[in-house]
Amino acid sequence: MKQTWPAPERNKQPILDVLSRVFPERAAVLEIASGSGQHAAFFAAQHPGWIWQPSDHDAENLASIAAWVAESQLPNLRAPIRVDVLEPDWPLSDADPLGAIVCANMIHIAPWACCLGLIQGAARYLRSGGRFSLYGPFMLAGEHTAESNATFDASLKARDPAWGVRDADQVIALCGEADLQFVERVAMPANNQTLVFEHR
Repeated sequence: MKQTWPAPERNKQPILDVLSRVFPERAAVLEIASGSGQHAAFFAAQHPGWIWQPSDHDAENLASIAAWVAESQLPNLRAPIRVDVLEPDWPLSDADPLGAIVCANMIHIAPWACCLGLIQGAARYLRSGGRFSLYGPFMLAGEHTAESNATFDASLKARDPAWGVRDADQVIALCGEADLQFVERVAMPANNQTLVFEHR
């Protein structure tokens, strides 16, 4: 069943503005944790040069993504695939070496191991020079960027102690160890950030 969530509707344009600038004009793009599928349909419609591959690990989300794909009828928007970032092999086609990977609003609502798996997978599947983008709330230099983020962090940890707002410096350091070179950090609306990396 097709779902429409408030957050993707609010943030899809600001995220697209960044991706349009930092991603190649033409590329095979893998979206990790596509959620409802709203981002996938919107981004693919705006950029025909991106071959957009949505993914998720949740069956309900995959059904919603499939509904968005079917409704949009876009030639550059592929059917969703199930990707679990904790698994070493992702079911990707070898036909299109990945020029970009994007993940929005995942690593704070998942165990830290999922962040590690995401980074390792990005390093494994991105072509040399490919771009990796992470969007969501981050701490900067170990401090929350707003009181609302601190409150959000506490609520996440109350739901699951393995969740929480991550520190950008720690994520950047781990990406560096995986040959994903930090390119820039972009401040986004609602106290979010986009981190951009390039595969060496």
